[in-house]
Amino acid sequence: MRPPPDKSISHRAALLAAMGEGRSLVRNYLDAADTRATLAAVEALGGRVALRGDGPGLEATIHGLGLQGPSQSQIDVGNAGTLIRLLPGWLAGQESGGTWTLDGDDSIRRRPVDRVAEPLRMMGAEVECREGRLPPLRVRGSRLRGIRYRLPVASAQVKSCVLIAGLLAHTPTTVVEPAQTRDHTERMLRSAGVELDVLGTEITVRRSFGLEPLRMTVPGDFSSAAFHLVGAVLVPGSEVVVDSVGLNPTRTGLLDILERMGAAVEERGGAANGGEPTGSALARHSELRGTVIGGEEIPLVIDELPLVALAGCFAEGETVIRDAAELRRKESDRIATVAEALTAMGGEVEPTPDGMVIHGSGGIHGGRISSRGDHRIAMFGAVAGLASRDGVEVDGIEAAAVSYPGFEADLRRLLRAS
Repeated sequence: MRPPPDKSISHRAALLAAMGEGRSLVRNYLDAADTRATLAAVEALGGRVALRGDGPGLEATIHGLGLQGPSQSQIDVGNAGTLIRLLPGWLAGQESGGTWTLDGDDSIRRRPVDRVAEPLRMMGAEVECREGRLPPLRVRGSRLRGIRYRLPVASAQVKSCVLIAGLLAHTPTTVVEPAQTRDHTERMLRSAGVELDVLGTEITVRRSFGLEPLRMTVPGDFSSAAFHLVGAVLVPGSEVVVDSVGLNPTRTGLLDILERMGAAVEERGGAANGGEPTGSALARHSELRGTVIGGEEIPLVIDELPLVALAGCFAEGETVIRDAAELRRKESDRIATVAEALTAMGGEVEPTPDGMVIHGSGGIHGGRISSRGDHRIAMFGAVAGLASRDGVEVDGIEAAAVSYPGFEADLRRLLRAS
C-alpha cells in the first residue's frame, strides 16, 4: 500500500513556498484538514494558491509573497499545531510592523505556544499569548536580531520557528538541540537556496534576501504508514509493504525500536526527492520482547509512541517509555489517553510523569475507547482492534481525517488483500 503524503513536509512546503519569490510547485501535497488550514493561512496573508487533483495528494501551485510580503490578517489555524508554531517565525520579522492574530479550535487553545514566544521575544519580536502561554497568539512585526538559542526541550517545531525567524534577523541565529529532531525544515531551506551551518546538534542560519521557488514531490508519511506496519507485526499471518514512503532517518526511529523488540521489519531505500530520502518499508508478524525507549531516540519516534505502547502489550516482559513528557502536549494528553485506553482494552499499563510502563500480557481482549478528538489515538484504536481478541469500538474515528483521510478505506483494502 501507499500512505498519504507527509503532513509535516506538506505544512513546511506551503509556508516556505509562500515566503519565496515566484511560483512554487508542490506535488503530492496532503489534502487533509490540518494542511488545508496552512493553505488557507497562505491565502489570508495574500498568497495565491491553485490546486489540482482529488486527493489525498494534490498538486499545489503557490505564488510566493517574498520574505517581507504578508498582508495583515486574522489566521484560523484550525487544529494545526505545526502551523501555529512555525508561522509566527515569519510574521515576527516583518519590519513594516504589521499585526497578526493566530487562533484555532478548542483543542489548539489548550496547546502551549510559549516555547515559540520566548525565543521570538529574545530576538526582539512583540508576541503576546493568553495567560502567558496559550493561544490566541498575537504577533507584531519587528526588526529582529539573531540569537544563540538552546532548546529546553527537543522540538522540531520550535527549532523551525526560530530558524525561519533567523532568515529575517540582521545577525546570525544559532539553534542548539538537546537531541536531534526531524530535520525537514533544514532540508527544505537548502532546497530553497539557503546556506545552513550544521555542527552536530547546532544549526546556524543567516539573513536571507530571498528564497528560491520550490519544486518538489512530498513523500508518503511515515507516521501514517506506521499504523499499518505495526498492525502487520501484531496480527498473525500478516505482511505489509509500504511504498513511496519518506525514510528520513529523523523520522524512522520506530523501525529501530521494533527491530530491537524482535520484529521482522525492513527498510528498502530509494531515490532522494527534495532532499528527502524515499523508499519502501516492510513488516510481518513477529513475536516481540519488551524494551526501554528513552533519551535521544524519543524525538525520532514521538508520534509513534502510542503504537510502541500497544506493541508492548503483546511483547514478552516489560516495555518502558521514558523522557517523553512532550506526549502530554499533543492533541490530547497521549500518556493519559493511551494508558487509559490500553487498560480499558485489557492491557497492564502504568502511566508515569514522562511516559509509561507496559507489562506484556500476550495481547489485549478489546473493548470501547474514545479518540478524544486526537487523530493518532483514533488510528491507534483501530489497529488495536485488529490485533485484539474481541475487537475495539472507537468513538470519534473521524478524527483520523486530520492527518490521514482515507485511513479506514486503506485498512479495509489491506484486510481484503489478506
